[in-house]
Amino acid sequence: MSSFPVGRGLRAWAVLVAAAALLMLAAPRPLADPSVPQGPPVLTDGHGLTQIGSVGTATEFTVTVTTVQVAKQHPIRIILPPGYWDDPARRYPVLYFLHGSPDSPANQNYPALHSSTSMITVIPDGGPRGWYANWRDQNTAAGAQNWETFHLDQVIPFIDDNLRTVAAKRGRAVAGISMGGFGAMHYAQRRPELFAEVASMSGGLDLSAASMGLRLAVVASLTNAPGGFCGSSSSTGGDCTGSYTPAVSSDALFGSPYPVFNIDRLWNEADPAAHMSRLAGIGISIYTGSGAGDPLSPEYWIEGANKHARDSLNALRMPYYYVGYGNGAGWGTRCDGHHNAGCWAQDLVDYIPRLERAFAAG
Repeated sequence: MSSFPVGRGLRAWAVLVAAAALLMLAAPRPLADPSVPQGPPVLTDGHGLTQIGSVGTATEFTVTVTTVQVAKQHPIRIILPPGYWDDPARRYPVLYFLHGSPDSPANQNYPALHSSTSMITVIPDGGPRGWYANWRDQNTAAGAQNWETFHLDQVIPFIDDNLRTVAAKRGRAVAGISMGGFGAMHYAQRRPELFAEVASMSGGLDLSAASMGLRLAVVASLTNAPGGFCGSSSSTGGDCTGSYTPAVSSDALFGSPYPVFNIDRLWNEADPAAHMSRLAGIGISIYTGSGAGDPLSPEYWIEGANKHARDSLNALRMPYYYVGYGNGAGWGTRCDGHHNAGCWAQDLVDYIPRLERAFAAG
């Protein structure tokens, strides 16, 4: 009986394995769909925005832009629904989501913002204390501060030009948290022709002298003084000292904040609670906690301002959706009723499906 040498058998096995590997490498592979970007899609500059870079994936990416309207560089975070690249004929409504102070688009990682399969989410930079407005004083150390022009006249048409949006009022919503909650109401009131839905989550919705505490919190962000809306709302962990540099005058945003001889008229003009009638025909949603009844909590004062806005809506007999979750009991597992992300995450869990239904019905 003959035998096959062990060493020769191992060498033969190695040759077979190598040959199989070569065949696998040589075998044709499925081609990538050329219509699906392998990274962030290429967007076209326009409307005063110049791109200086982009990072991310085909369905979630951040474009950084410059504009003469606002000093420095500004990220715009974009979340596309999972099926965006599957149907080149389908168009999507857009949620413009406005962050709080001091914060940035990069920190808006609420799970509900990634849950939608039927709309695009755009998170533009609002600066640490931009307050979603064109500042009265453009000659401060902070440089140009035309945030309203940047967002409404540049970002929105830039998005409509580059993505498959429903480029009409019925296809747009604006919502925000804290400073962004004020910004959402302010934008919808200033340009009601742009938005079908608006939502504020712990927003400062009363900047009148009746809510002087909130007005002075905004001033604190301008002058870089302690206090304001920080609480535990931002990625700074609640310590906002130094976040608002360079400091500017208390008058930089809306002129003098002091209610003497009507010199605070621009603050009153920007006060959302006083101008709810401008939201006629727009779906309105308001969310607020109570700060657990603690006057040291920003949410304690936010609740009072939101109740003023609600009273205005009631007086006008306008429809709205209002959630006052008090100390947070029963409102998610991480909400304690204070001014923080644990409550806002649950606000968005409630709001996003409602917004999807509103878009579908619109």
